[in-house]
Amino acid sequence: MNISPVQNKVFGAVVTDVALATLTQDEISRIKAAFLEYAFLAFPGQFLSKEENTAFGERFGELEFGATLFANVEKQEDGSFGEILDVDTQRIRINVGNEAWHTDSTYKPVSSKCGILSAVIAPDEGGETQLADLRAGYTALDQATMDRIEKLSAFHSTQYSQANDVGDFPPEDENTIYHGEAYLRPLVKVHPETGVKNLFVGRHAFGIPGLAREESKRLIRSLVEFVVSEPSRVYTHKWRAGDTLIWDNRAVLLHRAEAYDYTKARVLIGTRVASEPESELAYYPSDPQAQLGRNVLKTELDILREEAKDRRFGATTASAPVWIP
Repeated sequence: MNISPVQNKVFGAVVTDVALATLTQDEISRIKAAFLEYAFLAFPGQFLSKEENTAFGERFGELEFGATLFANVEKQEDGSFGEILDVDTQRIRINVGNEAWHTDSTYKPVSSKCGILSAVIAPDEGGETQLADLRAGYTALDQATMDRIEKLSAFHSTQYSQANDVGDFPPEDENTIYHGEAYLRPLVKVHPETGVKNLFVGRHAFGIPGLAREESKRLIRSLVEFVVSEPSRVYTHKWRAGDTLIWDNRAVLLHRAEAYDYTKARVLIGTRVASEPESELAYYPSDPQAQLGRNVLKTELDILREEAKDRRFGATTASAPVWIP
């Protein structure tokens, strides 16, 4: 197995001469060590099946979900891919929203440990996945900013991010990612295994307690923009069929999909590993503090219903709701 750091980047490595479907114990130990050191690993040419993608995720812990289809096409009973979905379906609206920098599962009680994507069909142009190193971003901040944000927190919600970024207001449903909850998380967190500090921001973050609404938005936006302003902190993965990518959500929290022609097929298989509550729990919906998050979210959405009318989906709901992962 060969592990090569990505050139001209402060994070990331490409791993070759290994088969993820048939890992030995020594190989998985080396991969886990590299995962903690480099925060993301790219494995070209793996061509994992759904079962193999899930099994690889289970090497890292309990799953949030395994081998879920992230695609703009419908899968047929025979395993082939058929009709391309309309851009106004809820599934594609989610994809469009994910073109903004975000973090996984911060909108859940326990944010995620790591994400895994495997490419089945990649578009000829666009559709790349970008990752940004929030560890290096935090380290590069000036001391005044570090001191300012050290004790601050922000609420996290996908309902907020979809409304704010693309003017999309999906129906609230406790069984989807649009469940009406908003979870308060620190702007600065400590990685539970490495002890390294990193920023904890992205498109789902809003409503910093103690700050006026516009000041809160400016601060969160400025932190994201600062992180991605330095090319050495940003990696762009150009997908090829068979590639697998894994990243540490507790360190390389920011990522996004690059835009592409939605009339062309893009099919990825995604597995997400859950974190341990001891380090990544905000609170549960049954906890008393959860009500504050609901109240803050409701107030924010009421404002955005007017503000977001000029955004891509015009502050509307999808014309044809479909399955939401």
